[in-house]
Amino acid sequence: MNLTLKVWRQAGPTVPGKIETYSANNIPPEASFLEMLDIVNEGLIHGNQEPIHFDHDCREGICGMCSLTINGVPHSKERGITTCQVHMRKYKDGDTIWIEPFRANPFPVVRDLMVDRSAFDRIIAAGGYVQVRTGSSVDANSVPIPKSQADAAFDAAACIGCGACVASCKNASAMLFVSAKVSHLGHLPQGQPERDKRVLAMVRQMDSEGFGNCTNQYECEAACPKEISVDHIARMNRDFARAVLAEQWA
Repeated sequence: MNLTLKVWRQAGPTVPGKIETYSANNIPPEASFLEMLDIVNEGLIHGNQEPIHFDHDCREGICGMCSLTINGVPHSKERGITTCQVHMRKYKDGDTIWIEPFRANPFPVVRDLMVDRSAFDRIIAAGGYVQVRTGSSVDANSVPIPKSQADAAFDAAACIGCGACVASCKNASAMLFVSAKVSHLGHLPQGQPERDKRVLAMVRQMDSEGFGNCTNQYECEAACPKEISVDHIARMNRDFARAVLAEQWA
């Protein structure tokens, strides 16, 4: 399989970038998208050229590091998978593929296809935890949790923080990510004592990082590799409104 790649190249965050054209030749259909980039990079290195820089780690769809837009879509047009789970058999011989980093002001480009997503870390640090003694593992039945609540918490906890929701939103909104983290703990008994404090801190940190507002177009849910539901955004908005009122009347 022979392909043409249009790749965003940028030497650093303060340097202008541009699209460069590369040939990807003899790509096996069973290769993953990142393996295809590895093959291209091997050719560049052998030719004494600078390889294409991109983020990756587990290559199993778990870590969310593989933050690329493929033909303008975060993680490609395939639903419910990350970039590392995209296989080249989805493409045709002779195809042209555009590869760019996630585009959002709070995600500055580090180099080429790598972006700095430490804004997400700061949001988590603002309130994505519980201040209770955990100690050793407790009996699974010692704290009864309705199955519907446990399932909802688990669905929210599936978020891997890749940032596809931000990259797909015209406003660069991080509300799906933040709502998943808020909802994850908000559905569990251990998260109730700090529920109001948590949502206030995380939403305000999100705003201070420069993320935009949600306009309910649901591109975030469509692009999310873990298919996190926008229902969590509605829940977070209700929690935030209640917490603001409680704060004002305190």
